[in-house]
Amino acid sequence: METTEAVDKLAALSQETRLRIFRLLIEQGPLGLHAGAIAEALALAPATLSFHVAHLVRAGLVSARQEGRFIFYAAGFAAMDDLIAFLTDNCCQGGQCLPKTAAAATTAKRRRQAA
Repeated sequence: METTEAVDKLAALSQETRLRIFRLLIEQGPLGLHAGAIAEALALAPATLSFHVAHLVRAGLVSARQEGRFIFYAAGFAAMDDLIAFLTDNCCQGGQCLPKTAAAATTAKRRRQAA
């Protein structure tokens, strides 16, 4: 991941509503939720939800899919994994100094361990 891409993703998550949306979608797993369910769960107006979700989609953290008349949004787990890997790539010179990060076992760390 390039630094500019990481900055875009971090900027998208640096706003409270977008962070709440992303965390809700993470909890839901790969199937995600339809827009109405997200708006209801977070008490957001539809226009507010659309504005914030669009920002997350542009950053590559959320994907959208149409099913009938509903739009479902899902967290981009690979994008999240890549961002975590980028942030922790050289932590403690490649050691396992952060227990929560080590438990996450990011993609880059798994690749290095397999090599």
